[in-house]
Amino acid sequence: MTSLTMKDIVYFEPLRPETFDTYITIGTKAYNQHYLHLWPHGDTAPYIQTSFTVTIVKKEFRDINTQLFLIYRNKECVGILKLITDAPLEAYSKKEALYLDKIYIIKDASGEGIGTKALQFIWLRAKAAEKRVLWLAAMQKGPALNFYKKNGFNIHSTTEIKFKQAIKVEKPMFIMIKRIP
Repeated sequence: MTSLTMKDIVYFEPLRPETFDTYITIGTKAYNQHYLHLWPHGDTAPYIQTSFTVTIVKKEFRDINTQLFLIYRNKECVGILKLITDAPLEAYSKKEALYLDKIYIIKDASGEGIGTKALQFIWLRAKAAEKRVLWLAAMQKGPALNFYKKNGFNIHSTTEIKFKQAIKVEKPMFIMIKRIP
């Protein structure tokens, strides 16, 4: 794996109907590359069926509270992003909080700074929308937790994967927050 250089251009393209298939393909690929261990026999179908079908993506696309993006490195799509614009969290109202629902990057592009650029992009969007907090749910085990901590997120509370089919010991998650000054 190499580091991003100035010649590497990372950009975020809002989803359009003609890119639904790319979103579904890349989202499914990235999820399966990173999260097979959460599911008995690596069967991610329960999650994929609630996240990466044409019906689901069309519904999310029409939802004014949901923002969907493709992540590109140069001209290659390497990930997806899903934000919930108005997402309350305990003391924060929906007007004050933005939820990072999905950030999935294919394995070939992981570890190259793309995730950090995505968090910067999201933070700027949250700041422009006058949000007070950006929040997400991260697995309690695995590299994502340290990545989010390194990028200024703090553990707020605990939760777990909501799918009954997920492996029990893999379900624990942290709700993490990053305040926006």
